[in-house]
Amino acid sequence: MRELLQTVVVAVSGSEASINAAKYAIALAKGYRSRVLAVYVVDTATLRELLLSKIFIEEESTEYEKSLEQNGHRYLNYIAELAAKKGVQVEKILRRGSISTEIVEVAEDNQAGLILLGGFEDKGILRDALSRQHREILKNARCSILVVKEPDVDAIFKRL
Repeated sequence: MRELLQTVVVAVSGSEASINAAKYAIALAKGYRSRVLAVYVVDTATLRELLLSKIFIEEESTEYEKSLEQNGHRYLNYIAELAAKKGVQVEKILRRGSISTEIVEVAEDNQAGLILLGGFEDKGILRDALSRQHREILKNARCSILVVKEPDVDAIFKRL
């Protein structure tokens, strides 16, 4: 079993569901001594689409990309702090590109046995965007994928 969980990739978007997935990854790491890679992707692929369709102008796109990068660092640091409090080390990875492509690439490059994704959000557009990315990850990943929907993940996390 340990071999299957030796390296775990957790996709971080900043949503509550992705934070729960990160807590789940930390719990796995604590129990199985897994290597955890927390990955946040600045979605430059969507930004390019918005720019090409003239929804954004160049300056707006650049500003928004900087904002996403800052958010990514903040979320990754938060997850690393949560992990450190539980005696677990998390490797923080910030990438640029298509979310699904980058998550799958990190998993393949690090020979991950598992990708953790947060459960689906109930918030319209965000839900649609995430579900599209989740489908692409499901279709293209070579390792197992777990969608974390554990309702008691906070309670489990607190007991670690």
